Amino acid sequence: MTRRELAPYLLSDQATLREAIERLDAVRGQLVVVIDEDGRLRGSLTDGDVRRALLRMTPMEAGVETAMNAEPVAVRRGQNPAEIQAELEVRGATQAPVIDRAGRVVGLYPEHYGDAGRRDNLVVIMAGGRGARLAPLTRHTPKPMLTISGRPLLETIIERLRDQGFGRFRLAVNYLAEVIEGHFGDGSAFDVEISYLRETEPRGTAGALALLDEPIEEPFLVMNGDVLTRLDFAQLLDFHGDHEAAATVCVREHRFEAPFGVVETEGHRLVSIREKPTFRWFANAGIYVLGPDALKQVPDTGHYDMPTLLAALSDRGDTVGAFPIHEYWIDIGRPPDFELARSDYEAVFAAAAT
Repeated sequence: MTRRELAPYLLSDQATLREAIERLDAVRGQLVVVIDEDGRLRGSLTDGDVRRALLRMTPMEAGVETAMNAEPVAVRRGQNPAEIQAELEVRGATQAPVIDRAGRVVGLYPEHYGDAGRRDNLVVIMAGGRGARLAPLTRHTPKPMLTISGRPLLETIIERLRDQGFGRFRLAVNYLAEVIEGHFGDGSAFDVEISYLRETEPRGTAGALALLDEPIEEPFLVMNGDVLTRLDFAQLLDFHGDHEAAATVCVREHRFEAPFGVVETEGHRLVSIREKPTFRWFANAGIYVLGPDALKQVPDTGHYDMPTLLAALSDRGDTVGAFPIHEYWIDIGRPPDFELARSDYEAVFAAAAT
C-alpha cells in the first residue's frame, strides 16, 4: 500500500468525533487508524466504536480519543501472515494497522477488507400506510411511490439494499396496493425477489409480520417504506448478531434547545435554573432487525405496532438492542420532509455513488 493509498485511512489524534465519522464514511466503514503528529499509532476506530460512543451521548465535537480503541491490534512490518491471522482471530478483529520499528503506521493488513457479499436475510418493508399527512399528494399514489429524483422512494430503498447484497424482499401492502404491485411485480426487473404481504385491513407497523408464511431461520430486516437513509444495513445485522439480541431498533439522536430558562422546583422552593438548556434524546428511526423467535409474539389478527412487539420481547427478558444511526436519515412523513428529501437527494446519494 502506497503512502497515497494509506492516507484516507489515517486520522490525526487531534480530530473530533465528527471528523472521525466523516473519515469512516469516506472509507466505507473500514478501519480508521489514529496517529500522532509523527505518524505513530495512537489507536484505531471502527464503525462499532463510533456507535458505542453515540450511545453514550458523546458530543460530536469531542476528541476522537473518546471513541477510539487505545489498545488496538497492531501488525509488525514483515510479520508472518499466519501469526497475524491468529492474532486477529483472538482479538476478534478483521483489519489491523501495520507499524514499523518506530511505531509509525505504514500500512493496513489486509490492505482492503472486502464487502460482505450477498446476504440471504429477508427484508420486510412496510408499505401499506395511507400517508394522510402528505395529502393531496397521496390521494392517488401510495406514499412509498412518491417520486424523488425521478423515481419512486420505494424503488430507491430496494435498490440501495440490493446494492448492499440483499435480494429477498416482502412488501406489506394495503392502501393502493395495486400501484406498488404493478410497478415492482416479482422483482425480476430490479434483479431481486419480491412477494407481497397483503393486508385486508391496516395492521400497524408490525402486524403484517403475521402474514409471513415461510420458514424464517435467520435474523431479518424490517423497515418503514417512507425512510430514506445511507445506513449500511450489513453493519446493522452484524451489530445485532454481535450482541445476541432478539431484536435491534435503529435510533437517531435529536436535540432541542429550549428558548427559555428551565426552572426546577420542589413545592414552592426553587431548586435550579438552567438557561436555555439543550435536551438530547434518541428517537425510533423505523428500521429494525428481528430474530425468528420474535414472530411468535405477533398476533394473527388485529392492529399491532412495533413498539408493542419490542416491549413484549423486553418484558420476557430478551435483549433488545439499540443501533445509533449517524448516516443520513429522513422520515418522509410530512410535506416539508418530502421537499427536504427531494432537495437533498442529489448531494447525498448521487455523490455517494461516485
